[in-house]
Amino acid sequence: MTERIEISTQQIVERVWLSIAERRLRPGVQLKEEQLASIFDVSRARVRQALVALERDGLVTIIPNRGAFVCQPSVDDAKDVFHVRRCVERRVVERLCEANTKADLTRLRSHVAKERLANEKDMTTDIIKLSGGFHLLLAEIVGSDFLFGTMRDLIARTSLITAVYRNNNRFNCGPDEHAEIVEAIAKGDSEKAIRLMEHHLEHVESELDLNEIRRPSNDLRAALAFSA
Repeated sequence: MTERIEISTQQIVERVWLSIAERRLRPGVQLKEEQLASIFDVSRARVRQALVALERDGLVTIIPNRGAFVCQPSVDDAKDVFHVRRCVERRVVERLCEANTKADLTRLRSHVAKERLANEKDMTTDIIKLSGGFHLLLAEIVGSDFLFGTMRDLIARTSLITAVYRNNNRFNCGPDEHAEIVEAIAKGDSEKAIRLMEHHLEHVESELDLNEIRRPSNDLRAALAFSA
């Protein structure tokens, strides 16, 4: 008889985070403990641990006597997140321009190539995952746990904001703009890399309609399914 391997609290957190980042789990959706326990085949105690961790990360709101809900960011939240992202990503590209290796640049160019392929094939889930993944990869290469953790949090929050306020269902952070940033980093041109990153983030933010609230999906099981 094969022993069942139970999913960890962190794995539940990661699955919820990825579902938010891919815009399959929308703001306002209630995360019912009993349903989550069934989906992940774990105890409700483990689900509660995951929800507390997600609340700490700013992705979930736990309301006494009502339950846990995916956060619904306000317009001010959206503006604040993009402001902080500009500051953090400025530091990331500064650090990379100061020190990078051929292997680092190869990883970045390879990532951009995957983005282009996903765009060519119109693979929406991959486009979303790779777009945010590019910014996370920049922070990972820097080698700062603080910057990486901060970027991971900001990307998840940006995904929530995008799910609420984006004008259309298509999300494309932009492989062409990413490629330009990589080449500026390769040349050690921090001034240009910073300028390109700021323009890039302004472009992403400009595509948001900060007056529109999208209706959330209620299909929790489908939202939390593994990506293909």
